[in-house]
Formats: sequence, C-alpha cells, structure tokens
Amino acid sequence: MKLITFKDKDGTIKSGWIEKEQVFDMEKASGGKLPGSIRGFLEQFEENYELASHIAGHDHLGTYKLEEIELLAPLPNPGSVRDFMAFEGHVATIAAKNKQSVVPEWYEIPVFYFTNHHAITGPNQKIQRPAQCSELDYELEIACIIGREGRNISAEKAEDYIAGYTILNDWSARDLQMKEMKAGLGPAKGKDFATSIGPYIVTKDELEKYRDGDRLNLEMTARVNGKQLSKGNFKDIHHSFGQMIERASSEAALYPGDIIGSGTVSTGCILELGTDIQNWLQPGDVVELEITGLGTLTNEIM
Repeated sequence: MKLITFKDKDGTIKSGWIEKEQVFDMEKASGGKLPGSIRGFLEQFEENYELASHIAGHDHLGTYKLEEIELLAPLPNPGSVRDFMAFEGHVATIAAKNKQSVVPEWYEIPVFYFTNHHAITGPNQKIQRPAQCSELDYELEIACIIGREGRNISAEKAEDYIAGYTILNDWSARDLQMKEMKAGLGPAKGKDFATSIGPYIVTKDELEKYRDGDRLNLEMTARVNGKQLSKGNFKDIHHSFGQMIERASSEAALYPGDIIGSGTVSTGCILELGTDIQNWLQPGDVVELEITGLGTLTNEIM
C-alpha cells in the first residue's frame, strides 16, 4: 500500500493511499472509520492497515484520479527525525577526502543526529536555498517510518516496529555545516532548513518481492537536471535498520510517526562526488531521487 497526504482540487488537505492509479481518501472511503491523517493512521497502524486493505481495490466514495490531486509530503508532521550514517562507502569516501580513515567507533555503533521535524517538504515542492549558503547539496537516502511504540527494541525484533519506507533527501548547506561542526557540535543550521520525503510511504509488505536474504535489493539513483550522478543499492548498507532502531530506542522511546533515515548511499551527494563532477546546487536546478519500489522524489531549488 502506498500511503499519501494530498491536496484535492478544492485545496483541502487529505490523507489516503494509491491503488492502481486510483487515489483513496481514507476517511471518506472508510465511512469515517479511518483517521484523516497519516500520523493518525500510524498510531493504530496494524488495525488501520487491515481495514484499509479490505477497502482497497473496490469502488468507494472519496476516490480521485491521480491527475486530480497534488501529492504532499506523505508524513508532514513526524514526531521526530533521526538521520543515521549507515553506508560504509559514503563514510569512507568522505574520510579519504579529509586524508583520514573511518574511525573504529563508526563500526561499533550506528551514529545519528536529530534534524528539524518541522521542516518536512514533499514531492515537487520548491526548496529555498538558505540566504547564507553557496554550497547546497542533496543526499540520497531511504527512510523507515515507525508504526508502533517501543523502547529498548532489539535489532532482531525491530522489523515489527516498521510501518513502511520512503525516499528521503537530507538537504545540506555544506558551507554552514562545515563551519559549525568545527566547533564540535552539529550539523544543525547546515541541515535544518528542509528535509524532503515522498512521494509516498510504501508499506513493508510491498517490498518483500525485493528481498535478498536479510537485505532488500533496492537500486538508488539521483539525477540533477536529468543527468544521473549517484547510483547505489540499499542492500549495501552496513548498519541495518534493525540496528539503527535498536540504537535509537536504547533508553528512549520511539513512537508511531517517527522517521529513521539511513544516511547517504555511496556516491549519493555532491560532497562525495566532487564539484569537478557536479557544481553545488543553484536556483532552477531539479533534483530527482529514485529508489526501486519507492518511486521518484523530485524537487526544484529556488
């Protein structure tokens, strides 16, 4: 199931799902039994998903054609956003650029930072480059969405707490980020102006066909103005989402509607590729992130 938040032709914001090119308004299609927001849907995910599955594929009130609606960020109001750094290729390349090696601690624990959960943007939304920034970058990531409350969750049981997955673009003002991190904290202002997710949340059952052992074989690519720059695969991640969830929930609770980001896939940003391959993003540039099974997330810089 592809869960979405959307705006109808009257400008009303609604939530639902896409099924065979048809858009369902979950509240209307269920006669009010389902909530009117994805956050609400996630708070009782198992029960709501079962009900929505019975409705999907049938004719109901509250359905639209895709061309009649505007997709928004599927989860516009997450409770929190933790973004990890779980791909070894990305970490190793950045370290090598600084004439360093990957620190042993990176292999011991999945590391993350909290970003601004009030700065979520969606598909086709324009991204405002910060006024003080001249080195704007994209980051090609995948995110899992928490669908069940838990604390001290083991990596082995973490799958039970995942509702689905989406594409995540962790926009980065590199010049601001590098300056503040020299002081020993951050990233903060280098990251908090926008985080894009979408175009929808794909429930985890839909991705089982891509399973390869204990991994998901999902190709990840990024294009700027139609030119492919980044290419990687989710199955190459070093720290699994199970390990990330175990770390995030250690002595802290996770709640439905929390977002866990994977960090950048290898080759998944300009900082890693180098400005000899791609200049920093400029107003008018169009960035497209595409992941197998999760669609394409497109944004233009303004």
